[in-house]
Amino acid sequence: MQNRFETPAERIAYYEETLDRCLVAVTALQDVPAQLDALRRDATALEAYYTSRAWRDDFEADEAGLLPAGLKRGVLSEDGIDGLLDDCAALFAALRAQLPPADTDD
Repeated sequence: MQNRFETPAERIAYYEETLDRCLVAVTALQDVPAQLDALRRDATALEAYYTSRAWRDDFEADEAGLLPAGLKRGVLSEDGIDGLLDDCAALFAALRAQLPPADTDD
């Protein structure tokens, strides 16, 4: 990489741009770990609800017309919740794939 710059000024300008991009990225990503932890907790809670008898009871109550007309009921959509849980699993798998291998030099 040393040979790609004709002058020190070009090299400095290049690395200044790199520094700027890194600063923007770090600032943008600082909250991501907390957001991912919240997502994991929420997805786990949704999966527990979705696989519970309570979800089945709620679904049947909706099918029977026993729920208020204005109540949001997206959580009762099998395709919606399945799709979301699949998307969460894919996201976490992609993130795990980006992690370096665990150090096994114990």
